[in-house]
Amino acid sequence: MGQDLLNRVRVAIEKQGLLRAGERVGVAVSGGADSVALLLLLVELRRQLGVVLSVVHFNHKLRGKHSDADEKFAAKLAAEHNLSFYAGRGDVAAEAKLRKANLEDTAREARYQFFAVLVATGQLDKVVVAHTADDQAETVLAHILRGTGIAGLGGIHPRVGHVVRPLLGVRRAELRAYLKSKKQTWREDATNRDTTRMRARIRKKLMPVLEEQFQAAVVEHLATLAELAREDEAFLERLVDSGIRKFVERGTGSARIPISELLGFQTGTEFNAEGAEGAESTEVTEKNFAISKRVLRRIVGELKPRAGQLNAAHIHSILDLARRGENGKCLDLPGGLQVRREHDSLVFCAGSSLTESKLRRGVEYQYAVDLDGLTTNIRVPELSCVFRFRVIDWPAKRRDTIEAGYVLDREALQWPLTLRNWHPGDRFRPCGHRNEHKLKRLLSKKRVSGQEREGWPVVTSGGALVWARGFPVAAELAANEQTRFGVVITEEPIS
Repeated sequence: MGQDLLNRVRVAIEKQGLLRAGERVGVAVSGGADSVALLLLLVELRRQLGVVLSVVHFNHKLRGKHSDADEKFAAKLAAEHNLSFYAGRGDVAAEAKLRKANLEDTAREARYQFFAVLVATGQLDKVVVAHTADDQAETVLAHILRGTGIAGLGGIHPRVGHVVRPLLGVRRAELRAYLKSKKQTWREDATNRDTTRMRARIRKKLMPVLEEQFQAAVVEHLATLAELAREDEAFLERLVDSGIRKFVERGTGSARIPISELLGFQTGTEFNAEGAEGAESTEVTEKNFAISKRVLRRIVGELKPRAGQLNAAHIHSILDLARRGENGKCLDLPGGLQVRREHDSLVFCAGSSLTESKLRRGVEYQYAVDLDGLTTNIRVPELSCVFRFRVIDWPAKRRDTIEAGYVLDREALQWPLTLRNWHPGDRFRPCGHRNEHKLKRLLSKKRVSGQEREGWPVVTSGGALVWARGFPVAAELAANEQTRFGVVITEEPIS
């Protein structure tokens, strides 16, 4: 059985191009059976795949000494196989409480953020995680029970950025049998049996009933459904990409789409010739109505500055605004976004009616920035957001990391360092520009309206402008080959 399992995992990796020879691959090992089996399988396959393995573990600090024991177990496994070990830690419970967020979502976010840092700093190229066919089936069922569309039916994707999942075709029981054949122990997480959580109820109560009383192959069938749904979703998203490239004008934190083109998706003017030639008009209308809704979801998803779920009622309201709305009428949307009708177009931008009324009155602020620590947070109530200044190590030979054009050289900065609103006459030369320009001109070229640019945040160093929202940093202060420490500036809404 072990050889058959190895062959199936190898074929899945090669067929889907999940890993490539020469890549540095971190195996995410929680200590549970699935992740331990994944590690052992890849240890056996690493010569055939040509990859360099290491072990990655994130300690969520949720189970006290048991969490610490999980970390020690993962470290011991790495040592036994002569692999590098990367450990991350975070007080997830405290973070979830602070943000008033779901504990499981916060834990997942912290874990994947740790993976992203390892890749961004060039220590790893990929991170492999141990989601199985059972996880896929449970995810699809959870999405169905909560209410979902085609995207949700797609479940867990084999590859998302630098994270890959080669075990989506493998049952959980197979992995445990494999570990037992290797006489390899693993750690059990008691929270996985907590049936107050929906996922645990699906695993412990619903799936056994479905397998025993309805369909023995329910896991395999749900996995197939997910694969087919992902294929259909990819096709529909290509149609959306085409429409957005042709008709959506993007600005900094905003997007504009002509109403005639948005409604044209419904009446078939754009896609009739490409995919529905000869079809009855009612069929064309229904098919392209779906594309219109997808275009709206994509615009909102890309622009919203914070979490928020767009539902069917919101989509209906946006389409109603397009069909019958008055010029200047606005709708507030989830995620801190607003859509406004401007003559024959819909304009989407971050903010709310209240925020816009503040901007119309003008916004003035100025805050000193202290970089003595690794992270400095500056709250700007005038913009309802927080600016985060992070000092990072800047490797001389960076790989797959943040572009230098968006990182300041820490040692080149001069004091005072100030975060303030832009002033008429402000000038600077962003990375990639040959000459210095007025910021007003740069904002105009990005189609940032006069209303939007009120209170636009900038950073000055020794009185000279070195950063402005939406642009690369000033060319003369950008991180380079000699840089030892960089400064990254990010913006988050005040929760």
